[in-house]
Amino acid sequence: MKKAIPGKLIIVEGVDGSGKSTQIRLLEKWLKYAGVPVYFTEWNSSETVKEITSKGKKKGLLTPITFSLLHATDFADRYERHILPLLHAGYVVLADRYIYTAFARDVVRGCHPRWVRQMYDFAVRPDIAFYFRVPVDVAFDRIVKNRPKLKYYEAGMDLNLSNDPYESYRIFQGRIVEQYESMIGPENFAVIDGTTDIEEQQRQVRQKVLETLPKSMFKNLQKEAPAK
Repeated sequence: MKKAIPGKLIIVEGVDGSGKSTQIRLLEKWLKYAGVPVYFTEWNSSETVKEITSKGKKKGLLTPITFSLLHATDFADRYERHILPLLHAGYVVLADRYIYTAFARDVVRGCHPRWVRQMYDFAVRPDIAFYFRVPVDVAFDRIVKNRPKLKYYEAGMDLNLSNDPYESYRIFQGRIVEQYESMIGPENFAVIDGTTDIEEQQRQVRQKVLETLPKSMFKNLQKEAPAK
């Protein structure tokens, strides 16, 4: 019988421009203010793997399988070094993207869904998986407004969707949205409308967290941190 993990895992998913990163950072601030022990991690951030991935991207050498394996290695490194130990230590671990990012992106790039899922079979399932839902056009406008140029793999140019990087990006993101939408029920996503006000989204996020986390984790729950 497996020993229960005292910590809690809360993750956010969604396409670029969905607002998920803003919301998880606001949640982190609020939880710390409430006296909850928190650890934050984000996708593709392992120092051990980041340099290799960066070199592969710059040289345009990454095939869908290679891309998938590198991200799985990155995740496994962070999971073994930080995520799982801190969960066992009783922390609330916040993850900006989790295994579902791989389930969506790798499948869109042509990897077999079962193969991708088997690579991440060791990972614990989150206590809350927030999915920030936004129309592709809204997410697209938010991203291109702040980025003068899209990167090759970011735009999905390796998939030969279009010669125009912006059109390729739009198609690529649309397909990722389809994958996310198909996971809502099976993966028990808590869906947040990413087009509503930031404060309203954060209110819904906090409400769900309060319903899930034991009250004993909150040392200063009577104090309200601002949503901004």
